[in-house]
Amino acid sequence: MSGLELTLFYLLAAVLGVVACRSLKLPPMLGYLAVGVLIGPNALALAQSADSVHYLGEFGVVFLMFVIGLEFNLSKMRAMRKHVFGLGLLQVVLTMVLILAGALLLGYLAPRYWSLSWQGALALAGAAAMSSTALVVKLLSERLELDSEHGHRVMGVLLFQDLAVVPLLVLIPALGSPAEQLLGALALATVKAAVLVGLLLTGGQRVMRWWLTLVARRKSEELFVLNLLLVTLALAWLTELAGLSLALGAFIAGMLISETEYKHQVETDIRPFHDVLLGLFFISIGMMLDWREVAEHWPLVLLLLLVPVMIKLVLITLLARSLGANDGVALRTGLYLAQAGEFGFVLLALAQDGKLVPPQLLNPVLAAMVLSMLAAPFIIMQANAIVMRLVANEWMQQSLQMTKIARKAINTTRHVIICGYGRCGQNLARMLEKEGIAYIALDLDPDRVRQAAAAGNSVVFGDAARIQSLMAAGLARASAVVVTYLDTPSALKVLASAREHAPAVPVVVRTVDDHDLEKLQAAGATEVVPEAIEGSLMLASHALALVGVPMRQVIRSVQEQRDARYSLLRGYFHGVDDDTVDELDQERLSSLTLPAGIGAVGQALGEQALHAVGVRVVHLRRADGQIVAADDSLVLEGGDTLVLSGRPPALALAEEKLLQG
Repeated sequence: MSGLELTLFYLLAAVLGVVACRSLKLPPMLGYLAVGVLIGPNALALAQSADSVHYLGEFGVVFLMFVIGLEFNLSKMRAMRKHVFGLGLLQVVLTMVLILAGALLLGYLAPRYWSLSWQGALALAGAAAMSSTALVVKLLSERLELDSEHGHRVMGVLLFQDLAVVPLLVLIPALGSPAEQLLGALALATVKAAVLVGLLLTGGQRVMRWWLTLVARRKSEELFVLNLLLVTLALAWLTELAGLSLALGAFIAGMLISETEYKHQVETDIRPFHDVLLGLFFISIGMMLDWREVAEHWPLVLLLLLVPVMIKLVLITLLARSLGANDGVALRTGLYLAQAGEFGFVLLALAQDGKLVPPQLLNPVLAAMVLSMLAAPFIIMQANAIVMRLVANEWMQQSLQMTKIARKAINTTRHVIICGYGRCGQNLARMLEKEGIAYIALDLDPDRVRQAAAAGNSVVFGDAARIQSLMAAGLARASAVVVTYLDTPSALKVLASAREHAPAVPVVVRTVDDHDLEKLQAAGATEVVPEAIEGSLMLASHALALVGVPMRQVIRSVQEQRDARYSLLRGYFHGVDDDTVDELDQERLSSLTLPAGIGAVGQALGEQALHAVGVRVVHLRRADGQIVAADDSLVLEGGDTLVLSGRPPALALAEEKLLQG
């Protein structure tokens, strides 16, 4: 098979694997691993050697470490220092100690099946201590748990694991030195790493900012991308030249760029290279797996699968519990972090290059890691059911949380439920307070909730995507629900709950743009407010005012654009200062209260045929204050207030028609 044919074959296999995983709602990484196993020389033998793709896969590791360095955020790490340097540090160190002791003990008890030096055991311990950042973060995001209590702990541990990879990248290659030279090799590698990292980080940031600014001024996207590839691979080559790993140089390159103003542009430009090459790396890992050896040594594979997973699960759960988490949060944290991770494969590949792991043990270890990652999504999906079954007081904890929300909302009616209490939610709450309208806000950030509640704000800890939280917040009694955070899957859950349990309550949803507009409207959103459109309207209004357009005309132009976009904001209520020549024929809003006993009372709204005279009913407010959507089958009652939209002559005809019946 020629080089081009081989490349096309790998790409086709990768595409099919990713499509299959997407269909099953699994991370693409698992598809790459499965494809590698299937097409490798030890299965269907469609690809006879992993060497060619492994070479490309090495670049995938380089870009993986580059992206990790790029996302390395010192301020974020300081904010989460309790979880990062508390739970994360203890997890990595104690996991390595326990796995190291277990590997050495297994070699002592069963030398026929397990023969491993302490250097190899230490390398495996480092690999086993890692969890999958890509897999876990994706699942946390999809399950809307990034801001939950266990989500914060999981992210803290993953951040420390990313950091711990750096010394392990220095340590593992040095462990392959001869025994008499080992201490010197470790010392030399440490000194090299310290000197190189020190030089790069002290003066490197200024040089990197100067260089990127110089390139950016050329205003060439191709030149900027080529420069990123050059910088990343050059620093990787530099660290390899110093006797260290390629990945360490890429990590440093990412860290240097993360401190510049070009970070976000770089993330966008480098992502395609990172994703494609990392996929090839996982294919090469899968191709290394020999299923025949796995089948022959299946008891060892099962042992290597269960023992590290159980050690990490129990250890992380106990550590999280001892550091202040309740039983349910601690167990969830353990369940999310028990599996192996992509950095484990990177460290295992380094150990293989240094001949630290015998070939007969490599396949069982690799198979156990692959199986743990394949099982991880299913374990995480069932995490809540597992916690409810194993933790006796979890049901009580959730009940207390719902009770706390209900207690806050019990004497409140006609209030607004604010889903998310970030900057947007807090601004909305202040405006509601100014108008004397009650609200209750639900948020998943415990620190934000604690501070806001202490300041007297009506906010409680709760997941707005869960129907239990919405019902406890008084969904059936609310006048409106506003989703203030930018998360379409969560907004769809809120809409489904509102449509099922309180269909008359209007729901307003905030989005980044109008990409999911139709999906949200179909799900029952009363109005969708895209930030991009509002930003463009404000930008246009300032620009028009600055070039001399009269302010009244600017406001009218912006209002016309909003009329075309938002049905609820179409028109305005008439005032005494609106009778200018320009505005007499503009569309406006008018409210009309129906007296009891007129002919229209008892008839369906559609029978009034208001559209025939050019009037639209925006919504209807019952005598008891309930706002209902305007529907042709809606029967009118005495005391109903109709909000009508149309031009002045049409509104006059509609009012006459309604009042005379």
